[in-house]
Amino acid sequence: MYDAIIIGAGMSGLAAGIRLALFEKRVAILERHAVPGGLNSFYRLRGRDYDVGLHAVTNFRPKGSRQGPLVRLLRQLRLRWDDLGLAPQAGSSIVFPGARLDFSNDFDLLRSEVGRHFPRQSDNLERLVAHLAGYGELAEPAAQCPAREVVGRFLDDPLLVEMLFCPLLFYGAAHEGDMPFGQFSVLFRSIYLEGLGRPREGIRRILAALGEKFRQLGGELRLRAGVDRIVVRDGRAEGVVLDDGTELTARSVLSSAGWRETMRLCGERQLADQRPAGRMSFVESISVLDRQPKDLGFDRTTIFFCDSERLPYCRPEGLAEPRCGLVCSPNNFLYDEPLGEGILRIAVPANYDRWAALGPEAYRREKSRWHDAMIAAAARFVPGLPDAAIDHDTFTPVTIRRFTGHDEGAVYGIPHKQYDGATHLENLFLCGADQGLVGIVGAAISGIAMANRHVLGRDEG
Repeated sequence: MYDAIIIGAGMSGLAAGIRLALFEKRVAILERHAVPGGLNSFYRLRGRDYDVGLHAVTNFRPKGSRQGPLVRLLRQLRLRWDDLGLAPQAGSSIVFPGARLDFSNDFDLLRSEVGRHFPRQSDNLERLVAHLAGYGELAEPAAQCPAREVVGRFLDDPLLVEMLFCPLLFYGAAHEGDMPFGQFSVLFRSIYLEGLGRPREGIRRILAALGEKFRQLGGELRLRAGVDRIVVRDGRAEGVVLDDGTELTARSVLSSAGWRETMRLCGERQLADQRPAGRMSFVESISVLDRQPKDLGFDRTTIFFCDSERLPYCRPEGLAEPRCGLVCSPNNFLYDEPLGEGILRIAVPANYDRWAALGPEAYRREKSRWHDAMIAAAARFVPGLPDAAIDHDTFTPVTIRRFTGHDEGAVYGIPHKQYDGATHLENLFLCGADQGLVGIVGAAISGIAMANRHVLGRDEG
């Protein structure tokens, strides 16, 4: 018998497994796919590795920092700062019609940009920052208020509000067009007050560090081990049955599969349907270039763009929404050595149902069409882009559904989170996006917090 079985080898599952193994718990992490990572994974195509999910690691802190979620993650998992190999962003931008705000890992840049372009809002921004909810307050009633309602009490320029919301929505909002104020606070801190970083090797560096740590501690990581169902008796989860019929028993089960998906594994379809699936998904094109993006005039880490004054962050009626999105390059982080090939990623909101309804031939045709459309949308920021691309791949909400298992290909899970991680069973708990934290660091902190709270009974500080 295991002390704990963890469903899913994404960031939250791996972090939970390491945390439990540190205290000599016998732990098995079960992953349906051939590689770990879930949404934040990688694949190989035509001799090249492509990252899925990871654009940047939020909550970046320089080496030697003593505070922040990244520091807490490293301390709780007993990892070194160098294990993740994070380099800071070069700088990003938010571009709306007639307005642009630059930001970096130094909040003073954004502060000065707001002062220059929206001078009446400078003091209002400072008051908003002072009012942000703390990381530990997500479940508090005040943190559940709509963020736009709260932010509107401080900032009275609609365009500035839309621009500040844009990166936060694209990097973490399960809701359409808004989010709870607590989530806004977390994302504002993690993106604007802390910042963005990335390993030179991409997501593989982080997954390798977590996987090696787990194995060194005696943890058992089973790949190609999908869970068919959770065995439930007398109000407890007794273990799981794998797709191949193998039954494993455990004292506790932690699931990063998502609320709806976990409830269905328990045979509780009614409980699963009580919480609607998330509606936000994306189509993304990854282009390999024959030169560095800087040589094409693109020196930004990420440009978040919108072609209207009101950000249409919602599920589009058609296959995708080209009026808003992001253009980013993993080349434009401050590595010690530059990446060998230029890479550009472009993402826009997409409609899972529309993509899932396509037949194989139409699906291939629309992937190609939307790749071309996104290249055209990005060309204003990257002159010469079409001629510089030498290879590419495109993934859709259907791809995201396959990698994550999330209904509707919802990147950030369900809108209604389960912040305490509890379920209807006394020893079955959630971690990951549907518990309430997203992103690389957020998901790992979720796994650590749920392992501490529900299995170890320890303070997560």
